[in-house]
Amino acid sequence: MFRPTSRLRLLLLAFLVTFCFNFMYSQTNPNKFVVVIDAGHGGEDAGNTGNNYYEKDIALKIALKVGKQLEKYEGLDVLYTRKTDVFIPLNKRAEIANKSNADLFVSIHCNGVRNQAPSGTETFILGLHRNKDNLEIAMKENSVIKFEEDYEVKYDGFDPNSPESYIGFTIMQEEFLDQSALLANFVQKQFSSTMTLKDRGVKQAGFLVLRETYMPSVLIETGFLTNKKEGAFLNSRAGQTQLADAIVNGINNYKNIINIEALESELKEYKVSSSDVMEDFSSVIFKIQLAASSRKIDPSPENFKKLNPITRYQENDLFKYLFGKTSNYLSAQTLRDKAKAEGYTSAFIVAFNSSGDKISIKEALNTRVGE
Repeated sequence: MFRPTSRLRLLLLAFLVTFCFNFMYSQTNPNKFVVVIDAGHGGEDAGNTGNNYYEKDIALKIALKVGKQLEKYEGLDVLYTRKTDVFIPLNKRAEIANKSNADLFVSIHCNGVRNQAPSGTETFILGLHRNKDNLEIAMKENSVIKFEEDYEVKYDGFDPNSPESYIGFTIMQEEFLDQSALLANFVQKQFSSTMTLKDRGVKQAGFLVLRETYMPSVLIETGFLTNKKEGAFLNSRAGQTQLADAIVNGINNYKNIINIEALESELKEYKVSSSDVMEDFSSVIFKIQLAASSRKIDPSPENFKKLNPITRYQENDLFKYLFGKTSNYLSAQTLRDKAKAEGYTSAFIVAFNSSGDKISIKEALNTRVGE
């Protein structure tokens, strides 16, 4: 199992070695970053129906929210495997991503087991299952191929219900494994830092939909419909929005860190490397300045295009309005990009020390260097 915090540096180093080749291979338009959003199940395939909820419906709602947010970002294209309640074979989902030369494939699901107690989010990358639970989840998700005609032929005799079929499971995505793990770690870190759901971590299992893709790919289990409390949360508009926000931020953190040239250029004057900004600055808080005005405006989300949280502080004769709060510079970049996508084109990052005093970005980043 990969841990969301302990392996990020190692994953980045491994990623940098293979990034240049894979990046050139995967992109048709070097100015566009293409993300394929896959809502699991659909049509006659309802997915799991814990507590009488339908996985296919909830996964689609979250997927559409993720895509709608990503579509706002300049230089980023979004494709969907489905936008309505239709059944799409697993190999067709992968084909959509492969034909578009996508940079990322993100498959969104909801978990479900017989026991009502399990809860939490987990993100899977392709690989051999390490325990019985992972195997059961892979079996459940792969069983959808039985809705397809001639699935035995299309998937080379693969039987989703036979443990023996997984013994020789080939890691077709091996060259993208490090990048997939990096993306999965970013998504799980967003879940754990912004939500109260249990963090079940990053795991490997034999998912057919991931095996068929040729780019960094993850399968996200957003929670358990079979858990009464969590199922209600997943079925709620507020829950779906929070989950979508976390997934979007995870994707943007990944996009920012792989854009090595731009990131290193931004950090060059501070003598900080991209790997340094992947971890939290314990004594620094970063926020995004949206506006400055002589008028005192109520710092409510409704007054700032529903961005949340909004804070206000006074500096000399001006009131300054700030969005977000994070101790991670990479996350601050994502917050800044989100503000710009909402129309605050001049938004920029500001930093505060542990006493609440505003400090320069150079001083903030040098805090990491001096630790």
